[in-house]
Amino acid sequence: MVFDPVIIPNSANFAGYPREGFMNKRRVGAVFTMPIKVLLREKNELRLRFIGEDHTSLQIFRQRLNSTRGVEYANYFPGHPLLEDPEFYIRTTGQTNPEKLLRKLCSNLQTEFTKLSV
Repeated sequence: MVFDPVIIPNSANFAGYPREGFMNKRRVGAVFTMPIKVLLREKNELRLRFIGEDHTSLQIFRQRLNSTRGVEYANYFPGHPLLEDPEFYIRTTGQTNPEKLLRKLCSNLQTEFTKLSV
């Protein structure tokens, strides 16, 4: 599995990503995009909505970000599984841009998962 985040503007239409079908149609070993909607972007805070994701990938992001220097707090809020996509929140100490941290983490995860073999 390779993570390739796609930042979607707030006004985007999510018709191309039906909630019930996005997760279920992934092929093993395939590269896929992870649609992300930006809800809040400030100097040291970032709030995102991960379209079609669940605990599996968000737990990896949360764990890795919380163990990263410069991150004050990172967590996700799943909401109702049938009604809304989970939100992810990152707050840094101020010296680090949370968007750059997330992009770097995605790149590191992509490298790490590419090296895996069964």
